[in-house]
Amino acid sequence: MYRWRLLIIPVLTFMMLLLTGCMGVESQSENLAEQNTKVKITFWDDNAGPQRTPIWNELIKTFERENPTIDVEYIGLPKDYAKSKFDAAIASDDMPDVASVYTSWLPEFSHREALLPLDPYFENWSEKDKINKKAIEFSRRIVEDQKLYGIPYTQNFDILWVRTDLFKEAKVEAPETWDEFFSAVETLTDKSSERYGYSLRGGAGGAFQLQRMMYAYSGIEDYFQDGESTINDSKHVDFLEKYFGLYQKYTPKSDITNDYKAMLANFDTGVAAMIQHNIGSYAEHSKALNLNQFQAFPLPKSINGQYVVEDGNTIGISIFKGTKHPDEAWKFVQFLSSKEAQQLWNKTAGQIPTHKDVLKEGWVNELSHIKISRQVYGDKETILYEPPFYLPEYRTILNTIVDPGIQEVLSGQMTIEDFLDMWANAMETAQKQYEDSFEN
Repeated sequence: MYRWRLLIIPVLTFMMLLLTGCMGVESQSENLAEQNTKVKITFWDDNAGPQRTPIWNELIKTFERENPTIDVEYIGLPKDYAKSKFDAAIASDDMPDVASVYTSWLPEFSHREALLPLDPYFENWSEKDKINKKAIEFSRRIVEDQKLYGIPYTQNFDILWVRTDLFKEAKVEAPETWDEFFSAVETLTDKSSERYGYSLRGGAGGAFQLQRMMYAYSGIEDYFQDGESTINDSKHVDFLEKYFGLYQKYTPKSDITNDYKAMLANFDTGVAAMIQHNIGSYAEHSKALNLNQFQAFPLPKSINGQYVVEDGNTIGISIFKGTKHPDEAWKFVQFLSSKEAQQLWNKTAGQIPTHKDVLKEGWVNELSHIKISRQVYGDKETILYEPPFYLPEYRTILNTIVDPGIQEVLSGQMTIEDFLDMWANAMETAQKQYEDSFEN
């Protein structure tokens, strides 16, 4: 009996090991099958950095957890150079699957046949009516074929960021008029302490920011009148004489090369008491400063007495035409457009969501800069002017003609009149080419 037990134990052990091995092989096969069925898509962020990259990474983790068969590769692009990266990718036919894309880029990208129309997907999405209807209509209206090439997930708004602690120290009130704006800049400048009343954006990306200031001042509603651009209107000449006249006297000399990060740094470190930017820089300010040190104020009303705001200041999620996985890409777009994703992104970044359910959340009105933004947008007298986003060359003109032109004016190499004429002529030429393309 004892010998029989000695014999049976090794046999049982061998059988157990054999079974375990088979199960291991099956498990490995299942893992390999799962890996082989996984789809990988790339996502490009048009404004990467320490504030926003972590938001996208968190959203991607959540999405991958809910969609285990899809992997998302995140690629972050610096804001001021993102457009050139997209241009190169389109030219070389090496585009991402999905990307965060400024609405103003849609006409050019769609004209270059780089984007996938989202209409079939969007129309069958159960939450389509939750997305800001005007933002969707705008995205369709500005492209040639009136199709939907991006789902807006956030809306921005240009404002004045004010260092309330420095204003209080100097016993100066936040400006409500343009005269008060220029006066405050002068009063708050103390070169002996290396403190300036203002910091302007003379480097990359300064063009579209300057444009918003110009129209906010002039109150002009139309970008074109009778085929001619209003860019070089005499009111804009008057404004720039005052505005560019601040440079070096009441702003740092280094402003001529400022990108938006350098400008924000001047504000957050107390070098400048005021800047003009958008509500999206709230996260940077709140990290560097206490909440009682800074505050958002709307740009002053125009010399005609109304707020003037650029229409269509949104960012959306787009799918690029070359994707091999359109259905999986749409799943990701759908997720990023959802209440869950918009809640996290906009609350963290400090911008306005486009999802109706998120707009009902308490934090939307608790954040003063968003509350101010919605008040201005909701003002019945507010004028929404619309730049010619529909022109394929629009952003290229701003980046390659207007940005360098700003630096030439600030360095004294070009007059304000010549600068505005150059800008207007470039837009008028693009407008004529656009109109001619429909006649041919």
